[in-house]
Amino acid sequence: MKKFISVLLSVCVIAFCVTLTACKKQDDNKTCYDIFCIYEEETGTLTGTMNVDYYNDTDTEISDLKFNLYGNAFREGAAYSPVSDTYKNRAYYAGESYGNMTVENVENCAGWNIAGEDENILVVNLLTPIYPEDNVVLTVYYTLTFAKVNHRTGICADTVNLGNFYPVICGRNTEGFVECNYYYCGDPFYSECANYTVTVDVPEKYAVASSGKQTSETCVDGRKKCSYTLNNARDFALVLSDKFEVVSETVDGVEVSYYYVNDTTPENSLAAATESLKYFSETFGKYAYPTLAVVQTGFCYGGMEYPALTMIAEGLDSDNNIYTIVHENAHQWWYAMVGSDQMNDAWQDEGLAEYSTLAFFESHPTYGFTRKGMINSATSYYRAFFTVFSQLNDVADTRMHRHLSEYTSELEYNNVTYNKGMILFEMLRTTLGDESFFGGLKKYFNENCGKIATADDLIGCFIKSGCDVEGLFNSFLEGKILI
Repeated sequence: MKKFISVLLSVCVIAFCVTLTACKKQDDNKTCYDIFCIYEEETGTLTGTMNVDYYNDTDTEISDLKFNLYGNAFREGAAYSPVSDTYKNRAYYAGESYGNMTVENVENCAGWNIAGEDENILVVNLLTPIYPEDNVVLTVYYTLTFAKVNHRTGICADTVNLGNFYPVICGRNTEGFVECNYYYCGDPFYSECANYTVTVDVPEKYAVASSGKQTSETCVDGRKKCSYTLNNARDFALVLSDKFEVVSETVDGVEVSYYYVNDTTPENSLAAATESLKYFSETFGKYAYPTLAVVQTGFCYGGMEYPALTMIAEGLDSDNNIYTIVHENAHQWWYAMVGSDQMNDAWQDEGLAEYSTLAFFESHPTYGFTRKGMINSATSYYRAFFTVFSQLNDVADTRMHRHLSEYTSELEYNNVTYNKGMILFEMLRTTLGDESFFGGLKKYFNENCGKIATADDLIGCFIKSGCDVEGLFNSFLEGKILI
């Protein structure tokens, strides 16, 4: 997610279920989602049927599957507010509003229930255990009711954001499935890569920006069905609007499209998208997807990343718009392709995306951002915040390895993950030199593309190259270094 930039009308739920053909796997060793959903403008609801073919790539049998229900974060009475008090006016543009995700039924299982600390987990009891290298196919019927909110999932003034619009299988670590509470600080997601086939049925007036490559479109009686595919992706997102204008360009075989509703210089925004994609591909490793959609939409922060789709907030000035496009594109490498534990090590993708943004602007000086200026700015903001924080709290917590729930505000999160993250990678680069630094990041990308990498995986890529950097990393992560 782009840095925080400053300081849900309840609608009726209509359950709708349709028959869907089984998911066709393109990779026998990859989980596959096949989703059909219908957006009803009048009720502000999305009704969906999802066939999920889950592949057990662990070395243990699995008796229950767990799904994160991110749409439930916007319901009235949620234990964790999806938006802090600081950003509520920016987010809830039409006043207080709520939404939810309702599971209607699950087929081909022994039973199911809604659980989790915040009614945010669908638990499905399987008919028989899934053994290693085996799979099971389930069908989930659900309804998503949208809040009127400028956020990942919501009805905005000019657009409809469909981020996290379906139940997604919880990622797994050594302790099992990871249940993700929806904290307002950071990106509370932990997902494995999968293959996607998605069909969305919308009023014909809407243009659809999508994570996937479009495979078909049909129009009947004022509505249209658009189908998309995307492979080896951590999740899938869509944005709808009847106000979109689009400019596109193909770079290195990738179709890059910029969807906008209010941009007087769209060609400049598209150029930032294409140039940064080309630079990151050459610097870290080849971009993995056939398309990239950069989408101007309602969002209370600067922007948000999804595989092959980035959300850019409406209303940013020209410099912030360009900066956000580049930062969110960097997340295609450090989040979409190379995943990490965003719950406990948010610096790992945010700090890398922020430093990658710096590297892009350093190599493209016409944009007016300089390496020295960006480092000085990050250092000044970091020092100023923790000077005040120390005075108010006696002791400042500058640890980078910590859970999202431990951050006291967006400002603290921003300074620890973005600013301190940028300072960490600048110090690492200065210590190692450009060849070893960028070589280590290429190694990190190549070894972890399609996986969820740990902090040790990142550090290990430099150590394998003969660089003794463990002490440097630990001093930052444990909050021992003075900046």
